[in-house]
Amino acid sequence: MKNVEYRLFAAALCLAAAPFSTSSAEAGVTQQEKLSAAARLEPTKVLVLGSERRASADQYATRQKLDAGSLKQAHAASGLIQCGRAHGAGQLTLANNVITTAAHVFFDERGAKRARSCQFVTDVDGKKRRVAIDMNSIVAGSAKPYAVKAINDWAVARLAQPLDGVKPYDLADQIAVEQTVEFVSRGHSDWRDAETMSFEACRLRAQTNQLKGGAREFAFDCGTGDGASGGAVLAGEPRMKLGAILVGWRSNDPSRVGPYSSTNYNFVVSVEGAFREAVLAAAGQEAIPATAQAAAPAGDKAAESDKAAQSDQRRSAGRD
Repeated sequence: MKNVEYRLFAAALCLAAAPFSTSSAEAGVTQQEKLSAAARLEPTKVLVLGSERRASADQYATRQKLDAGSLKQAHAASGLIQCGRAHGAGQLTLANNVITTAAHVFFDERGAKRARSCQFVTDVDGKKRRVAIDMNSIVAGSAKPYAVKAINDWAVARLAQPLDGVKPYDLADQIAVEQTVEFVSRGHSDWRDAETMSFEACRLRAQTNQLKGGAREFAFDCGTGDGASGGAVLAGEPRMKLGAILVGWRSNDPSRVGPYSSTNYNFVVSVEGAFREAVLAAAGQEAIPATAQAAAPAGDKAAESDKAAQSDQRRSAGRD
């Protein structure tokens, strides 16, 4: 059976040509858009691998014998990106006015922005903080993420003003197969509420794609939900450095919940190559990479050439 791919922007999302034969989905589109785009496949909204292991900050702190207050404060960089009625996940990275996420959190299937304005929302010391995103600052692997391979589905943007009192994530030096990582994200529409932060430790199980000199794509065995696209995959010791972002899932039987396998997995894209350069540039540490694209909706040759190859894949975003 052929795999389905889905991406999770406020819904579930995943695309890309991977060596595994699976369906895929993106995490972050509205329910209506998601259903209309993927109705023929009737995919589940999430890809939970085996038993539920996602935990709230309080639960995770208890399991790991940590202080819950300190854990929440250390991960206040993980927030929710709201674009109109749609939402996805994102996080402050390198600077307290720079966020990283998946490109499909900002752009729909046509390559148009999901909303004229978007906001980054997080909790600081128990209080909700909401800051506007500078929509003109968005730099993405593609301004038409649904028309290209999922490995290009990343985005970097600046906030209209710094989010004081929050420590951004640093960048991990490198990630590798079999490495233990921590998936920290808001936005899961199937678990708690979208603003609740989830924690789960899991492993990068296989490398599924790579751009020459650039980002890599990995299958991992953490559970995900619609709306969590763009969430943080943290590495290092302690696991507090951003190594990758969640993009979506692939499955040859998306109608069922099953264990991780080479045909049933969630996948992430590493912060390397042009993605890493864009983060450094946004934080004022390096020039903007020529290979990255500004947020203009105009298509590019790469997007058009990949469109036919990706026609059997499905991505969706979530909405409140």
